[in-house]
Amino acid sequence: METVKPAVIVTGISGNLGQRLAPMLSDYTVVGIDVTPPAAPVSRFVQLDLGAEASTRELFLLLREIQPASVVHLAFVIDPQRSGVLDVNKMWQINVAGTARVMEAVTEANRSSGANIRQFIFPSSVSAYGSDMPEPVDEDAPLEAHTLPYALHKRESDLVVQQRAPAMRGCSVFILRPHIFAGSSVENYLMGAFRGTPNGKSKRAARMRAAGKRLPCMLPFGKKYLDNKIQFVHVDDMARLITWLLKREPEARRLTTLNVGGRGEPLTFEQCIRMAQAKLLRVPGKWGMRQVLRCLWALKLSAIPPDAVPYMTGQYIMNTERLKKFLGGEYEKVIRYTVADAFADSFRKGK
Repeated sequence: METVKPAVIVTGISGNLGQRLAPMLSDYTVVGIDVTPPAAPVSRFVQLDLGAEASTRELFLLLREIQPASVVHLAFVIDPQRSGVLDVNKMWQINVAGTARVMEAVTEANRSSGANIRQFIFPSSVSAYGSDMPEPVDEDAPLEAHTLPYALHKRESDLVVQQRAPAMRGCSVFILRPHIFAGSSVENYLMGAFRGTPNGKSKRAARMRAAGKRLPCMLPFGKKYLDNKIQFVHVDDMARLITWLLKREPEARRLTTLNVGGRGEPLTFEQCIRMAQAKLLRVPGKWGMRQVLRCLWALKLSAIPPDAVPYMTGQYIMNTERLKKFLGGEYEKVIRYTVADAFADSFRKGK
């Protein structure tokens, strides 16, 4: 007799983390939700825009039908240019209101339809803490994101999850706060800066990419910017952590928050530039860096918004002792990459 696999709903299945996670969930019936179909096949795909108010009802009906054991909420607009969502209000509807809609649908499904959704997993971000932390922060540090819409939306969504977790009737909630994702498949602001990828939407950017040309990596003058420390976490380790959590029995605690970073020591920006073999361009202060980024953004050569400057020039590192204790003897099986190895993997070809 064939064993029925438990169902898991993954929103944002077509994003990078979703695509790295899907192959690890062979023990589950994976129902993926996104606005575009995923490249990697899943058991079932549902096209749904969580930025639309009507999605709450549609998701509730889907939960009632499928009766999943867990919901992993990955849907989030990170890069406006790559996603095509350039309007900040639309981003907010997807990122913040969308998170609230998913939680409302889960809560209502457990309350009124007899669903037994036992886990809700939400990846927040290190950026929710802000852009300048001289000492490693733990999970109880205040969330002081500013300037960058992505960071502000992660902070606000994180708070939404905290506030709504107690009402999720029998469902344990995980907030994971990962540091910068790294790995050969990853595209984000920091990786783009170190790689020098001309990832804008213009024809000139496309020609530069085709010719293998790189933009310089920028930092303001001053040694402190080279000495600033940064952590990374390999996207596959993040996917392994989510998979590991799905296989656990539900937590007695209603809400568990975990900082997530690679193993070992952080890197300095100087070490990152050397490992990336990037050309370093020094500019006069953060103001000068913002002006250069504004010009590259306007020319559609770069997808790095000028608002990202504080997050490219500040030091923000986290204390991950809680994660180590939580995983116990499984820690190195789940978090397999050190910070340095995760970053180095971002520059390997053919993976």
